[in-house]
Amino acid sequence: VHEVDKVLAFRDINPAAPAHVLVIPKDRDGLTRLRKATLEHVELLGRLLLTAGQISNDESLGFGDGSRVVINDGKDAGQEVFHLHLHVLGGRDFTWPPG
Repeated sequence: VHEVDKVLAFRDINPAAPAHVLVIPKDRDGLTRLRKATLEHVELLGRLLLTAGQISNDESLGFGDGSRVVINDGKDAGQEVFHLHLHVLGGRDFTWPPG
C-alpha cells in the first residue's frame, strides 16, 4: 500500500483490526528485534515511524481518527516473524491495556 526508498508497507494477511498494515524495512540491516537496535538504526527507525504515521492518515485503508502502532519485541511479546516490523491498526476503538 506504500513504498519509499527504505520502507515497505502492506496489508496484514491476518488482520487484527479493520485496518491493519505492516511497515517493514526493505533491508533489515541485522535488525530482527527492537531490543537489538543501536544508534546505527536511528534513521531507519525514524523512517518506520514516519511511514506508520502516514499510513494511519489514509482513510482509503480504513483508518479513522487514530491508530495504534505496535512493535512486538520477542517471543514473550508475541513476535512471530523475527524481522523488525510495525503493526499499524485502526478502523475500530481500542481498549487499554491491550490483551
